Amino acid sequence: MNTGGFPVDLILFGMIAVFLILRLRSILGRRTGFERPPQQFQAPPGGPQAGGARPAGPIIDGHAESAAPAGGQVGGHAGVQAGRHGLPDPASPSGQALAQMRAIDAGFDPAAFLGRAEQAFRMIVGAFAAGNRTALHPLVSDDVYRAFEQAIAAREAAGHQQTTEIRAVPTVAIEAAELRGHTAQVTLRFVSDQVSLTRDAAGHPVAGTDAVTELTDVWTFERDLTSGDPTWRLVSVRGG
Repeated sequence: MNTGGFPVDLILFGMIAVFLILRLRSILGRRTGFERPPQQFQAPPGGPQAGGARPAGPIIDGHAESAAPAGGQVGGHAGVQAGRHGLPDPASPSGQALAQMRAIDAGFDPAAFLGRAEQAFRMIVGAFAAGNRTALHPLVSDDVYRAFEQAIAAREAAGHQQTTEIRAVPTVAIEAAELRGHTAQVTLRFVSDQVSLTRDAAGHPVAGTDAVTELTDVWTFERDLTSGDPTWRLVSVRGG
């Protein structure tokens, strides 16, 4: 098509290309290190399995791995005691760092910390999926909040809604602990069974799966042990 020597068809093709690029970008969003990268929706193959076995849905992100058997090591990391809540060997560098933290803050109990960290994990995952910025902000550092907020904004701009349900957290283990002055950092490995699904504005699934998927996340929490604020804030996230 040509009007007065001006290639109208090229303009139309260009507009379509720009629309497709913007649409793709809005769907993919920006990877934050926590948000699962969207994949084409796949229903659980073969439907429900006999005996209550877990459907073999696609791994959304992170690293799929089985929890360690009793008496073994959690996640293959030496010095970490096996079990649902894993603590490092007291003689290891991380174990010694935890003891130093307790010397500064007598109220710090590594075993109780693991339970509270699991609660924080569930709260942050749920708040991120729901786009609840108010709940997220006090639990994470400024840098992590900015990354989460950008991902939530991109999801909202695309008209998508994410639903994430944590079915179980089989393992919470301390991978590393470090004390710099009065600032403590504790890195934990969370192995969780999740159902995470993203739908478009029409309710059609566009990412994730409705199958239960085992995911591994490695999060680092930080706190000034001399501060009156008892909150351990999330400062780093990555897949396992």
